[in-house]
Amino acid sequence: MKRRDFLLTSLGAGLVMGAPSAFADFISSPFFKDAEAKGDLPPVAERLPKNPAVAAMPEIGRQGGEIRMLMASDKDTRILVAYSYARLVCYDRDYKLVPDICESFTEEEGRIFTFKLREGHKWSDGEPFTSDAFRYFWEDVANNEELMPTGVPKILTVDGKPAKVEYPDALTVRYSWDKPNAEFLPQLAGASPLYIYRPGHYLKKFHEKHQDAAKLAEAVKESGQPSWAALHNRRDNQYRNDNPKLPSLDPWVLQNKPPAERFIFKRNPYYYRVDEKGQQLPYADQVVFTKTDSKLIPAKAADDSDLQARNIRFDNYTFLKEKEEKQRKIWVRLWDDGRGSKLALYPNLTTNDVVWRGVLRDVRCRRALSMAINRDEINQAIYFGLGVPGNNTVLNFSPLYKPEYTTTWATYDVDQANQLLDEMGLTKRGDNNIRLLPDGRPMIVIVDTAGESTEETDVLQLVRDSWKKIGVDLFTKPSELEVFRNRIFAGESIMSVWVGVDNGFPNADMSPWEFTPTSQQQLQWAKWGQYYETKGEAGEKVDMPEAQKLAELMDAWRQATKSDARAKTWNEILAIWTDQVYTFGTVSNVPQPVVVNRHLHNVPEKAIWSWEPGAQFGVYKPDTFWLDENRRLSTVADQ
Repeated sequence: MKRRDFLLTSLGAGLVMGAPSAFADFISSPFFKDAEAKGDLPPVAERLPKNPAVAAMPEIGRQGGEIRMLMASDKDTRILVAYSYARLVCYDRDYKLVPDICESFTEEEGRIFTFKLREGHKWSDGEPFTSDAFRYFWEDVANNEELMPTGVPKILTVDGKPAKVEYPDALTVRYSWDKPNAEFLPQLAGASPLYIYRPGHYLKKFHEKHQDAAKLAEAVKESGQPSWAALHNRRDNQYRNDNPKLPSLDPWVLQNKPPAERFIFKRNPYYYRVDEKGQQLPYADQVVFTKTDSKLIPAKAADDSDLQARNIRFDNYTFLKEKEEKQRKIWVRLWDDGRGSKLALYPNLTTNDVVWRGVLRDVRCRRALSMAINRDEINQAIYFGLGVPGNNTVLNFSPLYKPEYTTTWATYDVDQANQLLDEMGLTKRGDNNIRLLPDGRPMIVIVDTAGESTEETDVLQLVRDSWKKIGVDLFTKPSELEVFRNRIFAGESIMSVWVGVDNGFPNADMSPWEFTPTSQQQLQWAKWGQYYETKGEAGEKVDMPEAQKLAELMDAWRQATKSDARAKTWNEILAIWTDQVYTFGTVSNVPQPVVVNRHLHNVPEKAIWSWEPGAQFGVYKPDTFWLDENRRLSTVADQ
């Protein structure tokens, strides 16, 4: 039996082996001094696990201070869950999977996963974090039809069969399947992770199995929720991060619930990680999000934020650099963008419009529209030539990269594009020389958008100018984000614009789900993704051969046990993705501006900005970012 053991040995993860004997004393934050003195909190040595995680970092820091950020919505409380990046297993800075919350884990034959928890680890309210948290999730949540009507999460099944879950003791949990499940560990490490544990000691009061019926009925009535299951699900959302009473394992814990203008997150007194001097992390006592109109965030970032990249665009760079040079309060760093394309167009292959559905499902149309985009012009005019024109695909710093993935059907060629549309029979022209669809309507592409940033508008205008040369016009339909998504999910949209694939630099052991029909969030085939996610209860079954092949390859990757087999499957997926042109990329690796206050230490100068993998700032461990008050004061004195 092949077995792989994973221990805390990766410096790249910001983690090293640690044990109480390594430190003469653990060091608590002064933030807890009064609470400890009053007996409201036990000493730090009793709050930490017996064997805490130990973080390695460029500079050993000092505890204290507040990290300020600007966010555009009440829903952005979830962003700190991503940035905190406390995961059962996580990616290190080399994007290899390593233990994080768990002390160690083993993988056998790609199908048996055993996690060893940390003795003495506690939730943020001081209650023990043990295998009972996993038992509660599996037995009382995942397998409860009222809480999960569609059954256990798809990722926890293989060939339709759910995992076998065992709890050998209070510190051990084992998940196993009859066949390999290569997607399991990457999902645990995601920016929006698969949580396979719950704080049952808190949630049981909202569960019909554990709570007195009369008390539960009263709680449901007071909450305004329609049922106990709705109340339980409302209280139980670790990723949404909108319930201050929900115990957490993250470095900072929400203090006030939405809606609000400011959200305060205070340090978790039972957080499981220390630095190499034995100081309990996080360094910062609190993180504060101030709600700000997204359009104003670039202008306010230099003065009102210590760390900002969200809602900062490349076209803000010049303005921010002027602020940097004039005020000397911030650094504006440029990180690599890890997405497959800065912006991409998504033809909706499951649109309700029967005529457009037929046209867009003809690969000749998709190839023609792609070849008629002048990506070099977009790169020069919008991004000063700093990006890489090409498809929405893996980037050149992915080990899976091949040059043809970027260039195939993405080289500007108006003549060939026109020829392909003519071959389809779309030869009739109407007003302004615009081609006519088979039903006589002009071939005008309505592109749904979720905003009106000048960058997006400018890119779409250049695409429109290019497409007119092949007899295709383009207009935009802006709407609020929720409306935008719902239109696509319902099949009302024929095309949309959004960022490219989140993970543009995968390795063979990372899931290829973004390139296969597996999620309703995939704008080019939302109904196929919904069908997959709901196990056929909603959406539409994949009915295009090449897309069906992608689904089969996804299953093959998931059941592979070796990296070379997974790499082979990845290459087959990327070859189909490239040839079939399911999305139209524009320009990739456009630098992402990152605003860093000069008194904030340990933020990398060069890094990759990516939602998946790494949770944007998360992989760089913001619990190790620290504030230098002396540097801040000297900066102010220079003004």
